[in-house]
Amino acid sequence: MTTPIEPTTDSDPHTSRLPSTMAAVHLTGHGGLDKLEYRSDVPVPSPGTGEVLIEVGAAGINNTDINTRIGWYSKTVDGATETGAATGFDTVADDDEASWSGTALTFPRIQGADVCGRIVSVGPQVDSNRLGQRVLVRNMLRSYVDYRPYECWTFGSECDGGFAQFAVAPSQETHAVDSGWDDVHLAAVPCAYSTAENMLHRAHVTAGQRVLVFGASGGVGMAAVQLAKRRGATVLAVSSASKAAQVRQHGADQVIERGADLAAEVGTQSVDVIVDVVGGTAVSANLELLRFGGKYTLAGAIGGPIAEVDLRTVYLRDLSLLGCTFQEDDVFADLIGYIERNEVSPLVSKTYPLSAIRRAQEDFMGKTYPGKLVVVPPSAAEPSTEGDV
Repeated sequence: MTTPIEPTTDSDPHTSRLPSTMAAVHLTGHGGLDKLEYRSDVPVPSPGTGEVLIEVGAAGINNTDINTRIGWYSKTVDGATETGAATGFDTVADDDEASWSGTALTFPRIQGADVCGRIVSVGPQVDSNRLGQRVLVRNMLRSYVDYRPYECWTFGSECDGGFAQFAVAPSQETHAVDSGWDDVHLAAVPCAYSTAENMLHRAHVTAGQRVLVFGASGGVGMAAVQLAKRRGATVLAVSSASKAAQVRQHGADQVIERGADLAAEVGTQSVDVIVDVVGGTAVSANLELLRFGGKYTLAGAIGGPIAEVDLRTVYLRDLSLLGCTFQEDDVFADLIGYIERNEVSPLVSKTYPLSAIRRAQEDFMGKTYPGKLVVVPPSAAEPSTEGDV
């Protein structure tokens, strides 16, 4: 086992114990996998006022990493994520407004919305007692937009994230976690589980309701299955047959094979809440599954951002279509409690060294594995070497 870096404060005369450079993956522009550049000479960032420096133990892979890299958030793109996941989109330029916030990204950018690690340095106005804490970073950051409603930055998009040995984050949004889980499993939580919990929170899911989850074998989908079951809901899950067993093990009461006739399998007007990160042209038919007053929560559209909807279905049946990006503060705080009480259990199918980021994203895009894929940076206590990305 390697020795972790000894924590320091910005006023500590021994700050030199921290290395001056680190291993990190630079996103050099919008495009294909070739835009991911693993380097071992990236300057270690310094925490500013109200910030902490984290030695990253592990970082999860998410759809947002792919979408941001290829510029999928640009309004010039109308196809599914997979259509440009490996090579990018010709219609997207580096100055395009292809980010969560709708402003152009600056490059190079260190991606990675999921971070588990330990605080090794603190900036001004941060209590030095935070040094050494094991932490998770809230991926939807509100500090940088002064906590204005419905505004946020995404960790690893509007600011550098966790695909590195060290990362800076706001102290207020860096949560200490008291858990026996390893770093890899903790790193599987922030983005996927906060997204899923936010959807259930916004829909006010309660015990006894019927909740239908699309993309149930993925990170967000499997989190939604667990979290809906935790709330006492009856959980119906759409998944490929090859991953149905894992989805069922994580709480689904019924697993429906992707591509099946949902009206026949589930029943029209029989579902209280739909949890969807797939989107695409199926949305219109999916609305028919909701009961009067039902809620359709949407936090992704990897199947395509364009859908044709009969508005009569929406207003005549009093349906609610809820876009779910912004998260109230209690969503992530609640997740920390779920972890510490062992009320959730993320599935991590595979881990990779940070230097293998391209291979990790290829496997993620191939949807070969259920649950989460996680990358692990080299220990900062040892020299890093460049590898095959």
